Amino acid sequence: MDSTSTRRRNTRQKLYEAAVTLIAEKGFSSTTVEEIADRAGVAKGTVYYNFKSKSELFEELLRYGVGLLTASLQEAADATAARDGSNVESLDAMIRAGLEFIDRYPAFTQLYVAELWRTNRAWQSTLLVVRQQAVAVVETVLSQGVANGELSREIDIKLTAAALVGMVLVAALDWQAFQSERSLDDVHSALSRLLHGRVGGTQG
Repeated sequence: MDSTSTRRRNTRQKLYEAAVTLIAEKGFSSTTVEEIADRAGVAKGTVYYNFKSKSELFEELLRYGVGLLTASLQEAADATAARDGSNVESLDAMIRAGLEFIDRYPAFTQLYVAELWRTNRAWQSTLLVVRQQAVAVVETVLSQGVANGELSREIDIKLTAAALVGMVLVAALDWQAFQSERSLDDVHSALSRLLHGRVGGTQG
């Protein structure tokens, strides 16, 4: 990668970080391009050099952030498979990877979850596409588990994958907002018990 490409990538990274923090604090409509530029430490013209508008910047921010999440989930699944772990172990590793991502990027996660509920945004179609990319990683592991008999053929793969991703997102946000004294290991352990079906019944 040449120096110009590297410089542009670094500038975009600064703008993403500035935008996600400001929009989480003030909301999309109340955040101006000038504020994003100031927070990023660049000229206003630099924003428009990299993005046509504030809406495009936010759309690309969503694409970028969910791309990072998808990559972290895939890496967790691949690492488990590389050591011949089970598909359930892969799902457990992805839960932890998701928690680690959210712990690292809490402002982005808040924005992402909020935007999932909105239907009047210009970037709604983009959001649906990138969301599906993240969920598809989980769907693949579930499908493999069903195919090799590790998981029940009765499970609804699409809904179960979406539920697992949603569980991690909502549980992590609740953890950060209301149970911040708990460790990441503690939260992962609780969600792991859900995954392994150890919630109902009594221990023998």
